[in-house]
Amino acid sequence: MTFLSILLALLFEQFKPLRADNPVYAAIKQLAARMEATFNAGQEGHGRMAWIVTMLALLVPATLVWWLCEKLSPLLALAWNVLIVYLTLGFRRYSHYFTSIQLALNSGDEATARALLAEWTREDAAGLSAGEISRMAVEKALVTTHRNVFGVFFWFAMPLGPAGAILYRVAEYLSRAWNEPDHLRGEPFGVFATRAFYVLDWVPARLTAVAFAVVGNFEDAIYAWRNYAHRWKDEAIGIILSAGGGAMGLRLGTAAENAADMPLADAALGETLTAEIETPVGEEATARALQSTVGLVWRALLLWMLLLLLLSFAVWLG
Repeated sequence: MTFLSILLALLFEQFKPLRADNPVYAAIKQLAARMEATFNAGQEGHGRMAWIVTMLALLVPATLVWWLCEKLSPLLALAWNVLIVYLTLGFRRYSHYFTSIQLALNSGDEATARALLAEWTREDAAGLSAGEISRMAVEKALVTTHRNVFGVFFWFAMPLGPAGAILYRVAEYLSRAWNEPDHLRGEPFGVFATRAFYVLDWVPARLTAVAFAVVGNFEDAIYAWRNYAHRWKDEAIGIILSAGGGAMGLRLGTAAENAADMPLADAALGETLTAEIETPVGEEATARALQSTVGLVWRALLLWMLLLLLLSFAVWLG
């Protein structure tokens, strides 16, 4: 049922992608804001309590409905699974940005590409060259695909089922919502949310990197993973981007050195890179790299689906 649920959800999303401003996401955002306003008293323990209460408020009803559907009818259980996967996946939700940037660069319209990139990443893209735009778009696409697709696949395949997919996606959102805004950045309240998502994403991030390596240039992907992933402050992002870049023969990430030998913020993802020891191998990203990224993502998706199919067969035969 896991493979069939994901396959149907992917097909539905191809025909009708879920908008980013849909009512379900709006309700979760309101819940997260309400929990922060209620529990935040400046201590890390308050953030831990808010995270647990938020998850219980979402996971318990979802699990009860899943259990009830399985008791009533396998078709109802399948329908519930498809609905949850459809709501938690985001394969097509942001692809229009990537496609539009690719078309703008191919036509030489760098101004439009900068505007689209700034809207997508919510970072200042003024003055960026075509190569920098391409690099940032590739980085954003790889990380977004992992968090909105492959991470969901992994947790949905776990025994928690649809509750696992909800757990992963909400944990990813809380790690951003309780740390990125100006009034929360650096506060202890968001520390637990960051740690919780790190734990939940530890295995999926590495499986995504392995998938990129298998469907791309394996040797270069593994070499880049081992030697350059540490340049990013966020370990999971470093693993995904270094392996993805190596698989395509691209040099991703920005130089971390400056005159004062201090960290430099990566404009693509808001991450901080540590000082570089050596320059990564690979070519600089160009507009053609965006097409390579599309191919890599689709091949990785097919690999994940094949593994899920084999897993479903093994469970059925067992």
